[in-house]
Amino acid sequence: MPGSSSSDDKSDIAALAKGGRTNFFGFLLRLAASLPFLFIAGRLYGAEALGRFALAIIAVEFAAQIATLGQKRGIAQQLASPDCNAAGVVADAMLLSVMGSAVLAGALFALPQLMFPQQDFDTIERLLPLTVLPLALTDIALAALAFRYDIAATVRARSIVQPWTLSIMALVLWFVMPVDGLIAAYVLSMTAAMVTAMIPLVRSYGLPRHWSPHPITLGRLALRNLPLAGADAVEWGTRRLDIAILGQFAPAYAVGVYYVAQQVASLPQKLKTSFEPILGPVITRNLAENNYRAIASQVCQVGFWIIAAQAGIALALGIPGEGVMGLIGPNFVGGTGALALLLFAEVVAATAVVSEAALIYMARMRNLWISLATIGLQAVLTVALILAVRAAPGWTLPGGYRFDPEKVGLFQAAAAALALAISLGFASIMKSRLLSRLLGQRVNNWRWALVWAAAPAGLVGWLAGRFLPEWAELSFGIAAILLVYGAVIWRLGFGPEDRVLFKRQPA
Repeated sequence: MPGSSSSDDKSDIAALAKGGRTNFFGFLLRLAASLPFLFIAGRLYGAEALGRFALAIIAVEFAAQIATLGQKRGIAQQLASPDCNAAGVVADAMLLSVMGSAVLAGALFALPQLMFPQQDFDTIERLLPLTVLPLALTDIALAALAFRYDIAATVRARSIVQPWTLSIMALVLWFVMPVDGLIAAYVLSMTAAMVTAMIPLVRSYGLPRHWSPHPITLGRLALRNLPLAGADAVEWGTRRLDIAILGQFAPAYAVGVYYVAQQVASLPQKLKTSFEPILGPVITRNLAENNYRAIASQVCQVGFWIIAAQAGIALALGIPGEGVMGLIGPNFVGGTGALALLLFAEVVAATAVVSEAALIYMARMRNLWISLATIGLQAVLTVALILAVRAAPGWTLPGGYRFDPEKVGLFQAAAAALALAISLGFASIMKSRLLSRLLGQRVNNWRWALVWAAAPAGLVGWLAGRFLPEWAELSFGIAAILLVYGAVIWRLGFGPEDRVLFKRQPA
């Protein structure tokens, strides 16, 4: 009935808003915990050690992405079946991930060169593949909990336990193993996050009863989830391919500087992933009811929330970028350009992410092909721009400017960030247009209020940088940028349906 549909739509928006609020709180917690790690790693271990660490964990995290076999998002569709054994579905997903993790961790253990291309590694670092299993199992557990709208579990595991364990252990282990401390701290943090996720999972779903694994069923499940696994791997890869390629062309210190810029810029990215677990179940239910209008409305609603929040954070971190990077250490200030481009890339990517939340259920293969085209474009652009920068010291630019050869590595880092921004913009255009055709509805997250809010906020940031010392710019300037931006976007951009995000809903 129409009234019932309208009521369901409002309920869905309220559920999305509640999940977003919880995860925005988690974002603030993660920000508070991540900055100490970057400060400790940058000041104590140095840019070169950070670059080595970044290249090593890329291989491990990629293996963990593959080991989940697309179940981070596919599990919502399985649990949505009315006659499923929920605990059994979760057990199947866990078993499948354990099997995938064992194979991939074994491959990394046998070929450590995949983690350490420089062929220089020791016994502690050889144990890094052990983190593939806890990474994969944590993703599955949190996805299953999100299906039941338990977003607080994600906040505890990913925004409190994991980053604080990493920060604290990186500091403690530096006194014991100043070379391998980052790797060991990473292993401990991922293990702690897994334990934190497993406890509420067992409480929510219980242990599986009358369940036994069926190899044929598991094989079919893995095959059915291959498009999802591919999309997950590609989406993850777009945030890591730049580091992997940069590591082949640039010195280790430049990779370390870029890694820090990426970690700061990826903090707003968590706002996008915050809505994914809660958006998936809402979309699957509306798909079952063929309620395409509601799906378009939810995608546009969540997309605007994400872009509005990310644009404000990008202004607050990008305008005083030199001071933000300088907090990590004086050697990292050269990454300010890369930081600004990466923050812009995260704003551009928001439309692709929310569109994909529906496409993975409506057009898995077409979504996968767009994702593959995106990462292919990124690879070509990254290599081309890095090679162009490498040749730049021999060029004379207008005005007689010549590149400083000692800063080529930093310009290469900025080139990798520019390639990422262009590629993510391409993905947003293609995926939103595809979703619009499938739904027969307009899908557009853009509102001009974003410009009206960004203009005065940018002016405030410029004035703070122009007239305040650096410590005051960071202490008061960032807050002033967010305050001005928030006031204007609230007044000019947020309608009644948007303000649900800030209202407590009855239990």
